Amino acid sequence: MLSRLSQTAWIAIRALSRNKLRSGLTALGIIIGVASVIAMVAVGNGARIRIQSQVAALGQNLLTIFAGSSRSGGVNAGAGSASVITLADVQAIRREVTDVVALSPEVSTPAQAIANGRNWSTSIVGESPDYLIIRDWKLAAGRMFTEREVRAAARIALIGSETATELFGPLDPLGQTVRIKNIPFVITGVLMSKGAGMGQNQDDRIIVPYTTVMKRLTGDRYLRSVNVQIGSAERMEAAQQQITSLLRQRHRLAADRSDDFSIFNQKEIADTASSITTVITVLLGAIAGISLLVGGIGIMNIMLVSVTERTREIGIRIAVGARASAIKMQFLIEAITLSIFGGSVGVIAGIGTSKLISFTGNFKPVVSGGSILLAFGVSVAIGIFFGFYPATRAAALDPIDALRYE
Repeated sequence: MLSRLSQTAWIAIRALSRNKLRSGLTALGIIIGVASVIAMVAVGNGARIRIQSQVAALGQNLLTIFAGSSRSGGVNAGAGSASVITLADVQAIRREVTDVVALSPEVSTPAQAIANGRNWSTSIVGESPDYLIIRDWKLAAGRMFTEREVRAAARIALIGSETATELFGPLDPLGQTVRIKNIPFVITGVLMSKGAGMGQNQDDRIIVPYTTVMKRLTGDRYLRSVNVQIGSAERMEAAQQQITSLLRQRHRLAADRSDDFSIFNQKEIADTASSITTVITVLLGAIAGISLLVGGIGIMNIMLVSVTERTREIGIRIAVGARASAIKMQFLIEAITLSIFGGSVGVIAGIGTSKLISFTGNFKPVVSGGSILLAFGVSVAIGIFFGFYPATRAAALDPIDALRYE
């Protein structure tokens, strides 16, 4: 039985090798389909991982409270602009919400920074000493300012890596003075590079005590936002509800009035982003999978042509004693061989395409073993499915009619 199968397989392979160009062009549809599926799924995976890393870069177990309601037409109409969040609110949150482990009021203003004979437009961000803990942000050099310096509205600053390069070039910025709105600030720390995150260049900023921004730079009495870190991911929803109730009570909002603030839950953002990218990945894979289907149709078309061309050969084989099952197996093996060849080359092409995209794109596609197995398995299944009908048709030929076929 095994020798008969191997003999049939050898006949099938010889038949394919007699028409190398046609066999290669037939397999090309499968190659393109498999490569497309692997590359598109890799792009989707890479996009999901990049978005997840950007969300994670914001900090762990993070709630961000913005001034302004998010219920005006479904869009945050006043995030960061409505004057409703005060330092007293922040103190109340720290005091009454037990799940809070770190908290940083935030104010910001664009400004020109002048140092070392250079001028650079950047973002001045006011924060508390907890900010680096909340954001899981390390210092490349120097130190963070202290609570005492916050209370004193000290003129000290941490500088982002890109801002440091623009203002000081190769010089060490530690201990240097940078002037912001004609006020001198001493640089006490240099932030490690974090790159772009959620549409912002995190490395192009200067961080100072929030009290310094409010008293010396802007004169604001209200906060743009508050970053709140919760002790565990399981307690984030409960903490969000507590903060919402507390702020509504402090702002004397009636039951029929909407919140005059917005709370963004990092976990919800991450889950939403993950679900969106998963849908996009599936969609990309499905679109690429259409080319696999087209490749399968190409295999069936060529196999039907092959049956017609080899009708006399099939008649001779049946006349000398070949069974219909052997004829059927021969043509089925030819179709499967084309699919396996196309699938194997397609896997290599898909991985190679993913690597090329990583050199030209803003993120790195991630090739998964699951997508390789799925694409290759589907290519083999397509070979079996679309090769079955031509093989059955070949086996059903009447030997007398086949021998008379010209």
